[in-house]
Amino acid sequence: MDNNYKLINFEHDLNKGYKIFLKYVNNKYLIYKTTENCYTLELLDYDESNPQPRISMITKKRMKEIFKYSTDLEYRV
Repeated sequence: MDNNYKLINFEHDLNKGYKIFLKYVNNKYLIYKTTENCYTLELLDYDESNPQPRISMITKKRMKEIFKYSTDLEYRV
């Protein structure tokens, strides 16, 4: 991930309507803004040794925690 890309940029892009693919804990996710302070996190590809829920609603606080350890960010409109 680019070291110049900060959380504020990530939040701004989600607010503009981007859907962002990212890798977090060896799993590939799609994250997008659902409503104010609410984001949807969809599991796309997962590691068999680390099962996770397919779709989950997360708060802004959790989104910040995920961003800290995310890699391989990819954008879609």
